[in-house]
Amino acid sequence: MSESKSQNPKPLAGVRVLELGQLLAGPFAATLLGYFGAEVIKVEPPGQGDPLRKWRVLDEGTSLWWRSLARNKKCITLDLKSVRGRELVRELILKSDVLIENFRPGTMENWALGPEAFKQQHPELIYTRISGYGQDGPMARKPGFASVCEGFSGFRHVNGFPDQAPVRPNLSLGDSLAGLHAAFGIVLALLQRQQPGGAGQVVDVALYEAMFNMMEGVIPEFSGAGVVREPSGTTVTGIVPTNTYRCRDDKYVVIGGNGDSIFARLMAAVDRQDLAEDPRLADNAGRVRHEQEIDELLAQWTGNHSSSEVLAILEQARVPSGPIYNVEDMMKDPQYRAREMFERVEINGKPLEIPALVPKLASTPGQTQWPGPELGSHNQQVLGELLGVDGEALASLKAAGVI
Repeated sequence: MSESKSQNPKPLAGVRVLELGQLLAGPFAATLLGYFGAEVIKVEPPGQGDPLRKWRVLDEGTSLWWRSLARNKKCITLDLKSVRGRELVRELILKSDVLIENFRPGTMENWALGPEAFKQQHPELIYTRISGYGQDGPMARKPGFASVCEGFSGFRHVNGFPDQAPVRPNLSLGDSLAGLHAAFGIVLALLQRQQPGGAGQVVDVALYEAMFNMMEGVIPEFSGAGVVREPSGTTVTGIVPTNTYRCRDDKYVVIGGNGDSIFARLMAAVDRQDLAEDPRLADNAGRVRHEQEIDELLAQWTGNHSSSEVLAILEQARVPSGPIYNVEDMMKDPQYRAREMFERVEINGKPLEIPALVPKLASTPGQTQWPGPELGSHNQQVLGELLGVDGEALASLKAAGVI
């Protein structure tokens, strides 16, 4: 960790965030804010805590993923189904700048903790809500899982191969993108709150809309020309050549030779100077008409060379290209290391690398101060010191199952 990272103030220092969400979308938004200096208090149900603690690969009973997603968070336990638990959460909300919740719409209102409950007493509160379909509309009350919302957004339709079932990336993109949009909305709301007459507001993020925001020209192309963008496998419709090719060593490379001058250099690099000078292929429109011919010759060329040979030749020719990395490749690569894209933490005395978060800020960078902590680690600090609950009362809350 560099000296500047450890000493410079963070851009969100002094902002207190209360996280009531579970699993991915809400917690990821809070992780981003905490990385850049916000104080994040995460509320979990007593007993098992956030289900993510037990998801995927475990180490000594706790998810390795948890250590990354819950970094920099003060973790407390409260039973929101209990009256006393909700009373304490209300007190925490009144002491926070930002609330993040990703329950099904209506849940917070049923607990008398909706936005209207704080308008008079805490008008500066930025009340952030993440759900599958947003807080209104005919589908608002439907449960919103990322897998379903990715399909509803239109994203899954264009992801995959023609005449096959749409493909899901082995990630919860809907959740992560919703969390990113929520964090962006929160920062915008914080900036607006600083303006003359500024106040808090509701930030309403829907998973399907976060994915919808990534759909580029799909809407205007349909509205203006009636074109429905379809899945195109490893290519991008209407841009040639940009594709993934298998090499002699069975590794894959990506080649993006779709600029006019780049295409000419690419063809020269693969010993097809005739095609570099072919007027049929001088612009993208012509290359689109001859896409199959171009792809076949590139696939044949890469198949005769190892991936390292292909990339070396194309780098010399100044043609955009690169490997398809898995996580092992990433963690060995000098570019990732030079950019400090991994941070080392300790879990029970053992080292663990977790991903650094971006964007990179030159003067006030974010950092991981501690990995995801154990369940209820900060009950005393938050409930005792911030809310003034004494030791005897904390013991009673624990005995009653409230914490």
